[in-house]
Amino acid sequence: MAFIALKNVTKRFGTVVAVDHLDLQIEAGEFLTLLGPSGCGKTTVLRMISGLEIPDEGEIEINGEDVFSSETGVFVPPAKRGVGLVFQSYALWPHMNVFGNVAFGLQTQGVKKEDLGYRVDSVLDYMRLEGLGKRFPQELSGGQQQRVALARMLVTRPPVFLMDEPLSNLDAKLRMEMRTEIKRIHRESRATTIYVTHDQTEALPMSTRVAVMDRGTLQQVAPPQAIYRRPANLFVADFIGSPTINFVSGEIAKRNGGIFFKGGPLRFLAPGMELSLGKQVVAAIRPEGIQVLKEESQETFPGEIYAILPAGPEVFLQVKLGNLILNVREITGAFLEVGESVSLRFLPTSVIFYDKTTGLLLSPSKEAHGL
Repeated sequence: MAFIALKNVTKRFGTVVAVDHLDLQIEAGEFLTLLGPSGCGKTTVLRMISGLEIPDEGEIEINGEDVFSSETGVFVPPAKRGVGLVFQSYALWPHMNVFGNVAFGLQTQGVKKEDLGYRVDSVLDYMRLEGLGKRFPQELSGGQQQRVALARMLVTRPPVFLMDEPLSNLDAKLRMEMRTEIKRIHRESRATTIYVTHDQTEALPMSTRVAVMDRGTLQQVAPPQAIYRRPANLFVADFIGSPTINFVSGEIAKRNGGIFFKGGPLRFLAPGMELSLGKQVVAAIRPEGIQVLKEESQETFPGEIYAILPAGPEVFLQVKLGNLILNVREITGAFLEVGESVSLRFLPTSVIFYDKTTGLLLSPSKEAHGL
């Protein structure tokens, strides 16, 4: 039985369907990230689990008990759901010092004064906030305020952590530090964690599973590597990955006994796609699946460097190939210049195919693509 279960959950705001008949199972102790563009419904899902938003239809269970049911009329208020919340804005009370902010949840639970002080001090030490108990939120840095918000959630020891874009207000260095901190907290607490973000650089390295949403509907739920390597449809493929995946429209054809993809100026083997012969498809090629070479061969295509974007240890290239401009990721591109002629080689194991009409992933044979 899933620790948290959403069954046929729908939420409307006027004529806008924010969440559309969502079915989602979250196992005990996992770290599930709700990922998608702004307005896709991910924060609404989090707020419905917490009880801050009431669904129009469906059921929500936490630890085997209904906390909401449109059929039976059950609604358990937020304070009784056993969830801890961390918001994008931190939501710290400016008139309370750090100790008071963290202690508030324990006070509402009726924890005795002698136990309260020990638990607050312990969690402040755990979050590396020792000595800051008497400071007020406006006297703290952004990173310290975020740690206070996490400490306030942790001190009540909830079995469920709900986090709504908690790192979006921090700079890049602090975001990296806090990702590590949140992973440590999850590992040590073993709390079931649901994390909302639009940033895949947070979702992929932090999560046990990722749930990708678009316009209120669930597109795919899978471990991060599966989401990256085998996106379920064209939306997920386009949304996941940086630089953006390359799409080339074409068809699957047979030539000289082999199965090929042909689209625009490209022709290359499409192993395992026999069942899609004659089908109009979209070939999706990750930027790291294209090699930039100086030498030509039967397996390469002539191209021209269109743009060079250094990115630390990597170089992102845009290469013009006929009427296509392709994104390429290289470990080093120091020998390349804009306008230079190069040869492109496509790695067959890095190409996946989608039905052009439905946008859904086409499954090759088990031997194909090394998967």
